[in-house]
Amino acid sequence: MPTVKEILQTMDYGPAPEAENHVAAWLAQHEKGFRHFIGGAFVRSSGKATFDVTNPARDTLLAKVAEGTAEDVDAAVKAARKAFPAWSALPGHERARYLYAIARHVQKRERFLSVLETMDNGKPIRESRDIDIPLVARHFYHHAGWAELIDSEFAGYGPVGVCGQIIPWNFPLLMLAWKIAPALAAGNTVVLKPAEFTPLTALAFAEICREVGLPEGVVNIVCGDGATGAALVAHADVDKIAFTGSTEVGRLIRQATAGSGKKLSLELGGKSPFIVYEDADLDGAVEGVVDAIWFNQGQVCCAGSRLLIQEGVSDLFLRKLQRRMETLRVGDPLDKSVDMGAIVAPVQLQRIRDLVAKGKAEGGTLWQSPCDLPSKGNFFPPSIFIDVEPSSTVSEVEIFGPVAVAMTFRTPDEAIQLANHTRYGLAASIWSENINRALDTAARMKAGVVWVNSTNLFDAAAGFGGYRESGFGREGGREGLYEYLKPAWEKGLADAADAKAAPLSAAPADAPTGNALPSIDRTAKLYVGGKQARPDSGYSYTVRSTSGASLGQAGLGNRKDIRNAVEAAAKAGGWGGATAHNRAQVLYYVAENLASRAGEFEQRLQGFGHSAETARAEVEKSIRRIFFYAAQADKYDGRVHSTRSRHVTLAMNEPFGILGILCPDEAPLLAFVSLVMPAIAMGNRVVVVPSPVHPLAATDFYQILDTSDVPGGVVNIVTGARDELAKTLAEHDDVAALWYHGTKSGGAATEKGSAGNLKPVWSNQGKSLDWLADVQAQGADYLRHATQVKNIWVPYGE
Repeated sequence: MPTVKEILQTMDYGPAPEAENHVAAWLAQHEKGFRHFIGGAFVRSSGKATFDVTNPARDTLLAKVAEGTAEDVDAAVKAARKAFPAWSALPGHERARYLYAIARHVQKRERFLSVLETMDNGKPIRESRDIDIPLVARHFYHHAGWAELIDSEFAGYGPVGVCGQIIPWNFPLLMLAWKIAPALAAGNTVVLKPAEFTPLTALAFAEICREVGLPEGVVNIVCGDGATGAALVAHADVDKIAFTGSTEVGRLIRQATAGSGKKLSLELGGKSPFIVYEDADLDGAVEGVVDAIWFNQGQVCCAGSRLLIQEGVSDLFLRKLQRRMETLRVGDPLDKSVDMGAIVAPVQLQRIRDLVAKGKAEGGTLWQSPCDLPSKGNFFPPSIFIDVEPSSTVSEVEIFGPVAVAMTFRTPDEAIQLANHTRYGLAASIWSENINRALDTAARMKAGVVWVNSTNLFDAAAGFGGYRESGFGREGGREGLYEYLKPAWEKGLADAADAKAAPLSAAPADAPTGNALPSIDRTAKLYVGGKQARPDSGYSYTVRSTSGASLGQAGLGNRKDIRNAVEAAAKAGGWGGATAHNRAQVLYYVAENLASRAGEFEQRLQGFGHSAETARAEVEKSIRRIFFYAAQADKYDGRVHSTRSRHVTLAMNEPFGILGILCPDEAPLLAFVSLVMPAIAMGNRVVVVPSPVHPLAATDFYQILDTSDVPGGVVNIVTGARDELAKTLAEHDDVAALWYHGTKSGGAATEKGSAGNLKPVWSNQGKSLDWLADVQAQGADYLRHATQVKNIWVPYGE
């Protein structure tokens, strides 16, 4: 008689199909086609075109859906705009009750939504039933709580307005929840475009919105392809765009929204490392690989697609992984015993095949699961490449399919170097039983989410989003809600003049009046790497007072000077690694030294045309502002998010690295201080272009830096034409973020130029700030824009 162990080793899975009759009946009710959801009703499209939605596992037609036109998008935006005043004016408690009702209705329809999601997307029913739909409900519950608390927890902030949201096909309903829940909690109204491959659960969600009595126009859903999404992005009455999708499309959206004033958040692609140290639980790590790359057929932006295995255990680990691959089952996603379902569409399946063929042509060795694939549908076996180089196509390009690559490393430093050797920075997974090593590696990852001895964990309480070309902004948690809020004081800002700046002239200044001897010339130099430097051009330009009198000369910086400044900033990386207390001490020294020379700076400002009283007020406020950020340096803390049980989820505020700052013409000393100090207090190194009209206050300031223990390269000052230098900073791949204060047209050009490496740009949008007003020019907003949040998930227990 066989033992239980023998039975477990030899048994085969029997079929365990999930019933689909209720979903089939619902689809039959809509056999004439689905319409858009606008203004609380399902309405016909202004055009006649429709598109087919198919079951990717069976190649069968599920439904026909109206293809949205620009007119449909306009109607949806108008409905959202009409609904916005009443919805945003509702007390938070009342918005919370709507969100709570949505969560309850999602829960009551979990099975229906799970089956529909699986039929539409091709993912296994176990994933949609046990992961996706429960997380949808969780997001609405969580954000119902934020709606309840928003007045006290986000005092001084209000909703952005009408939000355009574009979601992908890999997690159709979950991505909808990630975007709609925080938008509604904050008081916004939305127009959402689901992916053309997978719109059905979004339309089912629209029915839930109607069922709970959500006010008309608060949620609007317009279906369609990329052209529909482009119309939403371009619409002049949309206040925010939230996009999840490819990095390539994210660049186009960054360019299209440049200068529009739209708030923007982008959650884009990834090529996430999965690091296995030699002291890891190898069996646990093997199961982690299954969840990292073969979950949802690898169609996950944060999939752990790059396996980095320590050399001493690589052979053993890969043998274990190969044995595990042999047990994976690929088939009908409605079968509850299937591990992997179907690729979403033939075009995506062909892309995977093409990239795999390229990987083989480049010398990679391909391992694939020996599983039998169904004869119909879009299926691809679990796959892994070995013998690949870090520079190979399959190591660098996001395949977005069930294909991983494996490489080895010897030391932790090499692992970190390989892990960060990518243009992306979305997620990372680290496997080690040494908690010190795991946390040290996590802290050094250039990624927005890091899982320790785990992978692909998500929760509404923890922000999700990337660094680098994986986008910017966060979804989920407190940090995600800020994406749908704006400071209340922004409403009252006046437009600044947008006249094109006069070219800075290197020609000699006018002759001095009278017969006095000429003064001894002192031309202000650039400040790069802690040293004064002559501009590469060899040119200087005349700085004049408001009355037109010559005040002196300043260097005319160019692109090479910016390059040199960025290189100097890169060498000062130790500043970000210094303790916050040490940075605070340095800032206190800066404030003390400025205070000791206050009279000199007051005289300099009076030379620009300030009155004695105004000059004194600006210097005093500058000193106070430096003290404020010195105090904040070791007090702007991260958080421990309440996510899953037996997890510590650390939200860490990290500096961007090299931050470019373009200063305005008004308040030449105070604006300079107000922008530079929060950036360096958080550990960034900065390349600053001071006011082109009044740069001498900033060049005087580097004497303060020299006597205040500020390491060379932490603050670099390049004088010259603001918008010309902004263009170079925007296009520089080593500049991680940019703050721009200048003209509206200059800000637009800067935002457009930043699309190359998708650096976040914080711009004044052509508005004039009152730099003396603390509510506008000081505070948490500056610290938040000087940092990016990394969430590190650390499990505990056995």
